[in-house]
Amino acid sequence: MGSLAADEIRNFFLKLSQRYHYHARIYILGGGALCLLGNPRRTVDIDYTLEETDEHLEELKRAIDDLAREEQLDLEAVPIQEFIPLPPGAGTRHLRMYQIGSLEIYVFDPYSIALSKLGRGFETDLQDVLYLLEKGIINLAELAGFVENAKDNAWDYDINPEELQLRLNEIREFRE
Repeated sequence: MGSLAADEIRNFFLKLSQRYHYHARIYILGGGALCLLGNPRRTVDIDYTLEETDEHLEELKRAIDDLAREEQLDLEAVPIQEFIPLPPGAGTRHLRMYQIGSLEIYVFDPYSIALSKLGRGFETDLQDVLYLLEKGIINLAELAGFVENAKDNAWDYDINPEELQLRLNEIREFRE
């Protein structure tokens, strides 16, 4: 299993569209989302989430798993709402990237992605948040508001609110 760039991610979904013919929305998270947004850093996996109301959900999951195994790619369904307190309005900020056949591919709310990266706090995560800021995909003031809001129940997600704030401060300092 190697690393992936945006064109390889798109190719995966092209192949998926050839075997899964129902309409579906797939939301990409993490490094895969950053790739789709133009970040030149490659990703080792594709994290995604699906609409739980999709009537063909199990069939879609099976198709994704089967193709990922055949292609020797690491794809993982991530219930992001279990890992971070989703910022208010997250569902309105998904970015539609493209449609391939019956599949609509979205980048999950960039502020949720940034919050999850601040919550984890690896050096590459902080670089990803800086990328989102530098490209104008998110803005610092709005992110700071979402961080402040998330601190109230961060412990419910095993996120230390003080570390979350410290990482945001690092981002601020780097941008100055």
